Formats: sequence, C-alpha cells, structure tokens
Amino acid sequence: MVAQLKAKRAGTIDLTGEFYRNSVAIHERAIRSLFDQLDTFCEGAIAVDREARVVWINEKYAETLGLKCPDDALGRDVEDVIPNSLMRQVAETGRAILLDIMEFGNRAFVVTRVPIKDDENQVIGAIGFVLYDRLQHLRPIVDKFAHLQAELAKARRSLAEHRRPRYSLANYVGTGPAISEVKRLARRAAELDATVLILGETGTGKELVAQAIHGISARARQPFVAVNVAAIPEALLESELFGAVPGAFTGATDRKERDGKLKVADGGSLFLDEIGDMPLPLQAKLLRVLQEREFEPLGSNKVVHVDVRIVAATNIDLQERVAKGLFRSDLYHRLNVLTIKLPSLRDTLSDLPAIADTILEQISARTGHALRSLDPGGLGLLCAHRWPGNIRELSNVLERAMMLTDSPRLRAEDFAPILSLPAEAAPASLAGLGVRRLRDAMNEFERSALQAALAVSHGRAAAAAQALGISRATFYKKAAKLGLKFEAGS
Repeated sequence: MVAQLKAKRAGTIDLTGEFYRNSVAIHERAIRSLFDQLDTFCEGAIAVDREARVVWINEKYAETLGLKCPDDALGRDVEDVIPNSLMRQVAETGRAILLDIMEFGNRAFVVTRVPIKDDENQVIGAIGFVLYDRLQHLRPIVDKFAHLQAELAKARRSLAEHRRPRYSLANYVGTGPAISEVKRLARRAAELDATVLILGETGTGKELVAQAIHGISARARQPFVAVNVAAIPEALLESELFGAVPGAFTGATDRKERDGKLKVADGGSLFLDEIGDMPLPLQAKLLRVLQEREFEPLGSNKVVHVDVRIVAATNIDLQERVAKGLFRSDLYHRLNVLTIKLPSLRDTLSDLPAIADTILEQISARTGHALRSLDPGGLGLLCAHRWPGNIRELSNVLERAMMLTDSPRLRAEDFAPILSLPAEAAPASLAGLGVRRLRDAMNEFERSALQAALAVSHGRAAAAAQALGISRATFYKKAAKLGLKFEAGS
C-alpha cells in the first residue's frame, strides 16, 4: 500500500485506468475463490435470508444433516433444519460468530457464521460454514485453553486462600461471662446470615470476631474481605469499595475496569472497620447495597448486583454521630440488626492470664524465641494496668518485655518501665514496687476472678471454688477478705 501511494504521487500508477480495473477483478475473483475453497474444504455450508429462512445449503451439509437432497431445506426456518443453529441471531444483529461449537444430535461441529450485506451495507442474511466435524482438529487450541483455564482456577484458589479467615472463635480467648456472651452472639450471627455491627474499644478484637463469624457461617468457603474505612483517603474510598470504570479519574491511565471490594467479596463477607468514619455520600451508596444488594461503580451507569454479607465495626458511639448529623440514621438502623459489644480488657481481668499465655505462645512461634511465662508479680502488675489499648496493647507490652529480658518468667521489674508508671504510683525502688503496688494488684485480680466465678455459678460458693480450682475453705477465706457475698451453704 505504501509503495502504491508513492507510485501514485510519482504519477506511475493511474488508479482510474488499467490498474484499477485489474484490482477490482482480482478482488472479485478473491471473493469467489474464497467461497469456492470454503465450500470445497469445509464440512458443510448454509445460507439464510433476513428472516433466517434457508436459501442455500450444499450437498455435503444436507447429507450430514440427514436430508435427502438440499432442496428439502429451502424456504424452511433454519431451526427446523438445525435445531441449535445461531444463524438467526447473526442475520438479525449483523454480528459475526467467528468460532463456535454447535451440537447436532450426538455430534459436535466447529462452525463460523458471518452476516451477508448488500451494496448499502444492510444485512440481508447470513452464511455459515462447518469448519470441522471432529473436535480433535482443535485439540491444540482446546488444550491451550484448558491449560489457561486451569492456571486461572489455580490463581483464583490461591486468592481465595488469602481471603479466607485466619481466626476462629477459639482465638477469642476467655471463659468469663462477657467473653462467653460474645461467643454465643457470634455463633448466632453465623446462623442467621444477618448484617452484624460489632462495637468495642480499639484493640478488643473486632476483626477477629468478624472473621470467626464468617468462618462458621454458610459463607465460609467464600472470600472474607476487610476494609479499614478510616485508613483510606476519602477521595479513593468510593473506588476502593464500589470499583471504577476506565476514565473515572481525571488523568488516569488505567484502561481496565477496577473491581471494588464489594465485588471481590461477592458471595462472602465484607468487613467494614471504623464504619463511623465513612463519609455521608458513601453512606447512601452503602445503604443501597444493604437494601437492594446492588450498586453502581464509580463513573458507570451499570448496576452491579452482589450477594455479600456486611459486618461493620466501630469504636465510637454511632448514636451520638447520628444525633450530630454525621451518620445517617437509616444506615445505622440497617447496620444495627444484630449488635455484638466486645468487653474491654480491664472488664475481663479474670481472663487476662489465659489471654497473656496465648499471646506469649504466638509471639514465641512467630519470633522463634523461647516460650516465656508470667510470675505472680508480673501478672499482678498487668492486672493493675488500665489497658486503654486493650489486647493490642497487651500484646505489644508482652513482646517488648520478651525482647528486653532473658528471664524465662516475666516479672514486675520487666513490665514497670514499659508501662511507664507515674512517679506517684511507682516507688523509688523496684523492690518497693513489689511490696506495695503488687499487693493491691493481686487483690484486684483475685476480686475479679472470684466475682467472675460467682457470676458463672449464680452465687454458689462450691461451684465457684471448683471453677477456680481451689478448695471451698480457700474460697471462703479470700471472699471474706475481699468482702464478697455468696451462698455459703451451697
């Protein structure tokens, strides 16, 4: 073509003369030759008009279809001759189907179908060719396709493994009344497949409980996707949740549609942490997801339907934000279907020893350091702390103490500098710290433990003593010292 243009500029080719007539003749001959070759080498050919009525069929195809002669098919709807034919679709839409597998009886054919157009480029019919009557001709392509499908399935399984929950209710350590109630509600939430709202201070294990709910629900084999709403800039949060089409952002170079976390979590669970920080415009879109199970990606008018379970969490008072106009009341009521309130660590001190032991085991397994334990002084000091960061803070304190000492048992002296005790609370020497402050700490710990045991045993001293693993006489002595009331004769 380039040579022809250069020749034209040089005046060596006259497109209106002999060259033009020859090119037209070759083009027409090529069309006839192509048709003749296809008719000769393919396993069958058929043509239909605009109404999908058969206007021509070659003898080879008529014989394959069980017709006595080609004329038996003329004028009939193509579906009467070939039940699974898509020729009507091509004739009506004008869109070719270049490669397809068509079943006829117990046989399968590889076919191609293209529209027929007149001089005004209007569709007047369609023609189809059976390229192969045995699929083994396509074996190399089929094998390659199967290999690609297998690789895709493997990648999807790998992604699904990464999206599976890492925690179960067994990881939510504790046997006290508050923690037991959380586990009961979590199991109930898993059975109901309802929207869940998890409330609790920072570091209380909200995502752990959300993963545990997903892991014992009917959606367990589907993705669990977590999004921290507060950690994503407002300008990006909409595309992160709902996805975006190409060109949704000014200056963006991505030409592919981007799936949001809602689409990724389809069939599974979407955990929205810090839901109270979601901007008001996005709250309306999330409300639509909860009500209609549908949304529109950023920059698109296409409605996407999803089947996803929303588990939301927050450490702030949503009712207060509703009152201030910072959170939609209708969204709050949609989220507040089944609410689980996680207790703070300072309210479950009776479970602190078990929680601390579990964390120490996890740290040892992760870092390779020798397993440590707590001595009574160290445990007492931990029980005296208020733990504003809850279990996350406890984990940090325990790991720092392990890094700073070689002692197999973590003592009060190991924790005092980490917890930054105020001057008025901490005596001049660590020995003094162990005399006065630890006594108070142990009393507080024992009080919490005895109170928890009495709550579980409904005030019965014998059952409470058995739960604590101490004698009834020891229980009476400690309870009397701490001023606790119980049923002595039980």
